[in-house]
Amino acid sequence: MTVKRFKILLASGMLASLGLAGAAQADYPERPIRLVVGFPAGGASDVAARAIAGKMAVLLGQPIVIENKAGAASNIGSDYVAKAAPDGYTVLFGTISLAVNPSLYQKLTYDPLKDLAPIAQVASTPFLVVVNPGTPYRSVSDLIAEAKKPSEKPIYFASAGNGSGAHLFAELFNSQAGVKMQHVPYRGAAPAMSDVLGGQVPLAFDNIVTTLPLVKSGKLRALAVTTKTRSQAAPDIPTLAESGVPGYDATAWFGLFAPAGTPPDIIQKLSATAAQATQAPEVRAALEAVGCDPMGTSPQEFDVFFKSEVKKWAKVVDEAHVRVD
Repeated sequence: MTVKRFKILLASGMLASLGLAGAAQADYPERPIRLVVGFPAGGASDVAARAIAGKMAVLLGQPIVIENKAGAASNIGSDYVAKAAPDGYTVLFGTISLAVNPSLYQKLTYDPLKDLAPIAQVASTPFLVVVNPGTPYRSVSDLIAEAKKPSEKPIYFASAGNGSGAHLFAELFNSQAGVKMQHVPYRGAAPAMSDVLGGQVPLAFDNIVTTLPLVKSGKLRALAVTTKTRSQAAPDIPTLAESGVPGYDATAWFGLFAPAGTPPDIIQKLSATAAQATQAPEVRAALEAVGCDPMGTSPQEFDVFFKSEVKKWAKVVDEAHVRVD
């Protein structure tokens, strides 16, 4: 065989292989997809994931199996997906913790920016700034004014724990409002909210899912939502940006990620399917029932957003000197 003949055969084989690979990806998915949720079953993340996965499975023509790999603030599930085969059959249902954890934990076993590929942001969940009705705070302006008064006794805020969303959202408020409220960490959101309801601590930043019913019943007073736009679930509550903290924007978002190296056409197909799923009436209803505003972004849009989130929360964690390990 001549060298020229060998090169022709080699090139033909490479082209054929590329053709087969393209055909295989075009047929994706050919088997069930695993959707990993880094939190226990029954929580907001799990409910949202199941609502979206159910519709995506119908659209893709293959089952999507939810796997709850809870623990270490979602790091166990995230690490599992980061090290999975990049073939589109193992996907992560990620949350804001994925953007926060690189700054909170000094020894992560994976790098979210390098080891995971954003697919789509599928929902946004605002927090509410809530106070006990017995406090004198009827607006964010009242709160800021009181916090800026010279006093030996600071204003305290409760959170679900050191480094939790409730903690960091309040620290971002401290930074942007130019105040220094004092953090009181609890072992979970329930005991923290119990003390706010009981008046032991005057206020908290907490998920709209759990706080809005308490606001509607009169047990809490809502001062603002943390997102840059008002929530569909509570359109009468102003944003922090409207209430004297320009530029404030914090959301407990949900999004899909694949292992880095997953073929772009598979990522694009999953992204388009996720966007279509979140627009389905039954999915929108399920998401809104747990306080989520449905979304559906492109991989490129989500990539930009995710990188900005990592940068934003790294600054907050650093300035507030927050550490969990």
